[in-house]
Amino acid sequence: MNGDDQRWTNANLALACFALDPAGLGGIWLRARSGPVRDRFMDGLYLAVQDRNLRRLHPNIGDDALFGGVDLAATLASGRLSRTEGILSQPSVLILPMAERATPGLAARLAAALDRQDGLSLVALDEGAEPDETLAGALADRMAIHLDLSDLALGDAPPLAMDPGALAEARALLPRVTLPDTAIAEIAEVAHRLGVRSLRAPLFALAVARAAAALSGESEVDEPDLIVAVELVLAPRATQIPAPAVEEEDPAEPDTPEPPDTPEDSDENMQPETLPQEILLEAARAMLPPDLLDRLEAGKAARAATGSAGTGARKKGNRRGRPMPSRPGHPGGEARVDLVATLRAAAPWQPIRRQASGDADRLHIRVSDIRLRQFEERSDRAIIFVVDASGSAALSRLAEAKGAVELLLSEAYARRDHVALIAFRGDGAEVLLPPTRSLVQTKRRLGSLPGGGGTPLAAGLKGALEMCLLARSKGMTPSVALLTDGRANVALDGTASRTRAAEDAALMARALRARGVPGIVIDMGNRPAPGLNDLAREMGTPYLALPRADARMLSRAVDGALEPAG
Repeated sequence: MNGDDQRWTNANLALACFALDPAGLGGIWLRARSGPVRDRFMDGLYLAVQDRNLRRLHPNIGDDALFGGVDLAATLASGRLSRTEGILSQPSVLILPMAERATPGLAARLAAALDRQDGLSLVALDEGAEPDETLAGALADRMAIHLDLSDLALGDAPPLAMDPGALAEARALLPRVTLPDTAIAEIAEVAHRLGVRSLRAPLFALAVARAAAALSGESEVDEPDLIVAVELVLAPRATQIPAPAVEEEDPAEPDTPEPPDTPEDSDENMQPETLPQEILLEAARAMLPPDLLDRLEAGKAARAATGSAGTGARKKGNRRGRPMPSRPGHPGGEARVDLVATLRAAAPWQPIRRQASGDADRLHIRVSDIRLRQFEERSDRAIIFVVDASGSAALSRLAEAKGAVELLLSEAYARRDHVALIAFRGDGAEVLLPPTRSLVQTKRRLGSLPGGGGTPLAAGLKGALEMCLLARSKGMTPSVALLTDGRANVALDGTASRTRAAEDAALMARALRARGVPGIVIDMGNRPAPGLNDLAREMGTPYLALPRADARMLSRAVDGALEPAG
């Protein structure tokens, strides 16, 4: 069975386990682009949970739809407060398409609902094209099963087979399924060796193992069931590749005569051995993607950039952008009144106000009822490349930076990105490309780039700081990507001194940090330079060693590190 066949088989088994106890497993996080493969998975889901209440959510759904609110029309018509019922008020299987776009507020509300409300489960359809476009961690942690069907061919995904009768029998058996005494310790140890930090994950793994046993018609969990749990729950959460266990030799013991066999020691009376952890770990290793370490490094860089601004910093206003919940306020200036929200706020008070005024035919609105519209928009992002153009490796570094700039700019139009380039060499730094979104202008400017000479790292950082301040004055959100091998040898005043060059570079790094400029330091040297790691700490940014990075890898690293952490 090839890897794609195994992925689809696991998806079929995951759906069957989920169908037995959706609320107990929390949900399924499915990472797959919209298409025929995902459609087939969803067909299997609808068949597996056809006896459940399915509700579809929108990534921008409001609190009134989730929790219920005032039924404005019924309240105004009857003169009595009438409320609507929210989606979360009854047991259901929630389906969240475009889950990677769910706001942090929605993720927090759904996570809290999954924690406190019985009968709720969530199927999150993550359509993110890049590793950094992903589901909020708060939701991912509360769903037992993580599946990745990205790049799976339709030919490797036949229609999923679900037997409703067999599922009903397994659901009836599930409460009687027991765990062996050693299962909890084994699952916890495997989770630890895989680097799984979630405390929910081992509990979910045990729940999946019980479901797998029920599907097999067994009343006790055994080795294959635990392997299923490791593959579906623990392996997708792994943050490290487990090292093979090293057997320690027992210290030499004096020879002693072995006691004669007794009936208790006979083969018939031998108790089964503890389930070896290596069997479970081998199952986990088989499920780990070959590029796990590369993905984790990019993920660490993205999470470390806590001050990053993604597609730009959020700005609240009342004219344009993504709609937000209305707020109380006084109309005036450019403020826009949200009429529906105002009426909703006033509706519960109408019986009292009509009785107090003696006028039952009018709608009574008070200043305290006024609600103003709010919108959230993002500023444009300016990614400033600061590239080391000194020394013998300058040409390769500049070529890679040029390719990365062009790759980022090719996607700039959808994300409101600007890209700039500063090269430092000799005794100073030069702005080769001011912030721009023009790919044509970029290719023209980057046609011939200078190289060679000393390494004025501090001058490059100073130029980046000046450009950051200029970008902010134009309403953009700047970020800095520093590409160098770390061998600074020219101070700010142009003198050749490694000691002063390092001190000046640290000073400029602290200045960037003090102004809250996010970024990343990429070590392009053949060997990692310890001084660059220290410089990254001074800047408050992640450090990433990419000695053999091409333009595409460099573009992914920069874009991932400068995406928002939440």
